[in-house]
Amino acid sequence: MAKRGETKASASKRSKQQRAYNSTPEQKKRRAQRNAARRKLMAQGKVHKGDGKDVDHKDKNTANGSKSNLRVKSKSANRADNRGTGGRKKKRG
Repeated sequence: MAKRGETKASASKRSKQQRAYNSTPEQKKRRAQRNAARRKLMAQGKVHKGDGKDVDHKDKNTANGSKSNLRVKSKSANRADNRGTGGRKKKRG
């Protein structure tokens, strides 16, 4: 779907770029880590499918799926916390 002020051609190009990014091995690994964290909290009964909640990694490291690093937050609160970092801490240097 085209964003406001965007042509169908540019929306198609953006969609193609997004598909290419999502199919990279690095992105697949990060997605699998996020899904594993959600499954862990679902097994504990803390989140449910369609509940509108996100699983937040306290240290913003999706590879750290330890119980002490995971918490449940509303989508808006979690995404506001992660704004500007892409959900990950930026590497320096």
